[in-house]
Amino acid sequence: MEENKEHYNESDIQVLEGLEAVRKRPGMYIGTTDVKGLHHLVWEIVDNAIDEALAGYCDNIEIVINKGNSITVKDNGRGIPVGVHPKTGLSTVETVYTVLHAGGKFGGGGYKVSGGLHGVGASVVNALSSWVTVTVYKDGKIHEAKFANGGKTTQKLTVIGECEPERTGTTVTFKPDPDIFDTDIYDYETLKVRTRELAFLNKGLRLTLRDDRDEEDTTGEIFHYEGGISEYVKYLNKNKTPIQDEIIHLEGEENDIILEVALQYNNGYTDNIYSFVNNINTHDGGTHEEGVRRALTRVLNNYARKNNILKDKDDSLSGEDVKEGLTMIVSCKHPNPQFEGQTKGRLGNSEVRKIADNVFAEGFERYLLEHPDTAKLIIEKNMTAARARVAAKRARELTRRKSDLDVINFGGKLVDCKDKDPSKCEIFLVEGDSAGGSAIKGRDSMTQAILPLRGKILNVEKSRLDRALSNEEIRTIITAFGTGIGQDFDLKKLRYDKIIIMTDADVDGSHIRVLLLTLFYRFFRPIVEAGHVYAAQPPLFCIKHGKTIKYVLNEEERDAYLASLNPNTKYDIMRMKGLGEMDAEELNETTMDINKRVLRKITVDDIMSADEAFSKLMGEEVEPRRKFIEENAVYAQNLDI
Repeated sequence: MEENKEHYNESDIQVLEGLEAVRKRPGMYIGTTDVKGLHHLVWEIVDNAIDEALAGYCDNIEIVINKGNSITVKDNGRGIPVGVHPKTGLSTVETVYTVLHAGGKFGGGGYKVSGGLHGVGASVVNALSSWVTVTVYKDGKIHEAKFANGGKTTQKLTVIGECEPERTGTTVTFKPDPDIFDTDIYDYETLKVRTRELAFLNKGLRLTLRDDRDEEDTTGEIFHYEGGISEYVKYLNKNKTPIQDEIIHLEGEENDIILEVALQYNNGYTDNIYSFVNNINTHDGGTHEEGVRRALTRVLNNYARKNNILKDKDDSLSGEDVKEGLTMIVSCKHPNPQFEGQTKGRLGNSEVRKIADNVFAEGFERYLLEHPDTAKLIIEKNMTAARARVAAKRARELTRRKSDLDVINFGGKLVDCKDKDPSKCEIFLVEGDSAGGSAIKGRDSMTQAILPLRGKILNVEKSRLDRALSNEEIRTIITAFGTGIGQDFDLKKLRYDKIIIMTDADVDGSHIRVLLLTLFYRFFRPIVEAGHVYAAQPPLFCIKHGKTIKYVLNEEERDAYLASLNPNTKYDIMRMKGLGEMDAEELNETTMDINKRVLRKITVDDIMSADEAFSKLMGEEVEPRRKFIEENAVYAQNLDI
């Protein structure tokens, strides 16, 4: 027995020196090496520049995508210190870029408040880059250091010239290592969304984003908002109709913790509440957001009671009531934030809850007293939401499943699968009875359920939950999913691992798909975020040559496949019929067979951008929708969807 034990002694313990650990396990430092990790490198460097802005020494940051997909980040802050660091014996610039956890974020008076999570940004970017050049403007001199091959110093910090004595700042240019990342191509729109967000969160700071890969774009875009998060709320509400003219802005500080809140109600039915700590998006909320929400509900109830808008017999407004149609940004600046959760998306500092409550309540109470007309409009909207909530609660009872038999037989619609293990099951939402009939015959009855939809479902962008629940098609979908809705929603009760939208590739099919996605985004967002929603991709063409049958999704795939054939090959091309015109065998082979089909996963990478898109396409305002259609009409004519 002893001889069979695996050899394991001191020599098996690895000691990784310098930045080797980062290259060995990059996911520990940037989360992932896919496209998200690639873009994360940019924010690690930008965060350092933002820290200078938070400290009051920087008001201009430039981000440039260079030809060849390297990145340059330039700021006019104080510039990284250039003297020899007492502990490392290296210049401070080299120390910051080659030693993990070396920076100004760990005490010592460098920064009172700083962004980022770990304080390892510069060295990690260096470790994961093919090369990095750091240029510091300080004390009338231009200093430069260079690194390559995973962070190794190739040029020690050297004075390469002189500059105006008043010029200060740091310029960093880096090229991500293609051996580390799945892709090294930067996406301008991805960088644009976060750059704009940072400009909103840091009022007065000017951020410029430029793409030098585009020879026609020589100026780039400038993001500069003197109104800060108030302008952020205005931006988020641009496709909505506010019920109040002005945006409420509140700010206060207690125990070195700064809280800033901007809010405005609109006539919609969904809330858009986003919170940040030191510019980090706390998408799972936390104590700062909880304190503000608690104060919002209490202050509105107190005001309504004192002014006899809410009578003694009336129930108090709930947190759900007061957030209907609310767009709100909560920004907290904290000297020592503690983040929770796997994605570090939640603030955990317990002391912040009370501070946020106090600061917001004091300012909001004063605002309501000084603006009684606006206060009345807000309370009336809250009370309407409360009445709708009660109606929705009754309507939700109709969607609750009592047994598997109820689900199989309700409305005579859902044809369920036999397997009851959700991880193995999927449901197809199919446009029309004819396609539904073929899908039922062509499915794998063990794991595939079919729900035919008759006509177009209700546009929930223009409807409250109570009205949505009065729609038979929507009630059927809710009951089939098994998760409940609203306050009853529970993702763990989802009965299918995949929810697959299967509609024709025409205008009607596209409209139905958008209506369903709007429903999922507004009322089932966790299902989308968890990656359970897909769109089926039926092929557009069938190519036959000899005994071979090849299905392709679009013209591009068709042309590529034909180019791969022998020039002498004789072939026939058929444009595929609509789903309703396919028989069961065709539908199975082209769209449903798990070994042959193509599914497109529906994701929400950026919740705010998704919200803007749904508001523009499905909301009350006609002009934004018309403008979008006009701008994309030519594109849409050539798009296979």
